[in-house]
Amino acid sequence: MDLDDTPEQAAFRAQARGWLEEHSSEAPVLTGPGALQDEAEILAARRAWQGKLAEAGLAGVTWPKEYGGQGLGPIEQVLSNQEIGRAKVPGILDAIGVGMLGPTIIAHGSEEQKTRYLGAMLHGDEVWCQLFSEPAAGSDLAAVQTRARLQDDGSWRLTGQKVWTTNAQFASYGLLLARTDADVPKHKGLTMFVVPMDAEGVTIRGLRQISGEAEFNEVFFDDVSVGADAVVGGVGNGWGTALTTLMFERVTIGLGGEGLGYNSTRFAGAIAADPDARRNPEVRHQLGEIASELLAVRFTGYRTLTALQKGQIPGPEAGLAKVTIVSGAIKAGDLIADVVGPDALLEDSEWAYMISFLPGLKSAGGTEEILRNTIGERVLGLPPEPRLDKGIPFSELRSKEGAPA
Repeated sequence: MDLDDTPEQAAFRAQARGWLEEHSSEAPVLTGPGALQDEAEILAARRAWQGKLAEAGLAGVTWPKEYGGQGLGPIEQVLSNQEIGRAKVPGILDAIGVGMLGPTIIAHGSEEQKTRYLGAMLHGDEVWCQLFSEPAAGSDLAAVQTRARLQDDGSWRLTGQKVWTTNAQFASYGLLLARTDADVPKHKGLTMFVVPMDAEGVTIRGLRQISGEAEFNEVFFDDVSVGADAVVGGVGNGWGTALTTLMFERVTIGLGGEGLGYNSTRFAGAIAADPDARRNPEVRHQLGEIASELLAVRFTGYRTLTALQKGQIPGPEAGLAKVTIVSGAIKAGDLIADVVGPDALLEDSEWAYMISFLPGLKSAGGTEEILRNTIGERVLGLPPEPRLDKGIPFSELRSKEGAPA
């Protein structure tokens, strides 16, 4: 693998770097002296900055040109992300929409949906959220119980609850997975919908995290009406549509770890700053294991990028990058907390947010246990776990409380 930029890639990088050097003063300041404090101001500033990045061709780089993107490959998107990180300015606000839901609509949506939603999403005018997980359907996503009932006029009525929904508190739209047919096995009776988050019957409640923030939410749907044109990917095809979103989610989390600051050099620097720690053989051993894992993720990412550049779609093995980056970063946080001590958890510590945020990230994109099962079965060819619900209509399955699901 040649890791050097091609002449075309070098030109793209130079263009991105030049624009960022010229416009970095326009980026919102989120940390340090002069940082914005008011949540409404931060949101407005980040929306505007995302719009500028999109106009400069640094957001949605892989999106087709007709929908506002650059029509380039994933390598160019990585180059864009690298230059944004180098400039020390914020990236896009709506990473979920642009990175996961937009590509899903591009792959499965109607032309009307693409025309209506993608431009506003890319420029930050309309933020999106992902309405998948439920209290009884997180790891087993196909067990969702939110119902969509078809009406005589072709519209749908949605009833149910979603949870762990990032950015729902300021999202304009959500992509929702609901059950439209309970008389078929659970993977077959699902449909994906576009839902306005300000629709009558939608209630959003924040979930306070250990970090003090409330970026996750629970969302309730009480007989919410959406039109026939809200269906994405066709009625009954929700599972296949959802898999597209999940694939992009796992690739984003797994390959985006270094952009979040989960890299071996940063962790090594923190430990090397402590003379006792850097001479401690056990600390050095643990750091070596963590660094090896994180470096493996980096080179696995290069392999994934190569596959994407050749037009291939990453398979379930992409989930292993997510498992490794999160587990490695958690181990690094624990090690740094041991070395630095209680000061690592102080509000102004560079480690406090990472340490408090990471446990929740273990569930994003699928829990570690589910991803390991998937990799074992679909990549390594190991025997599948027994599934008592296979081939049984969802209406005949019973919940933990013994009532029909």
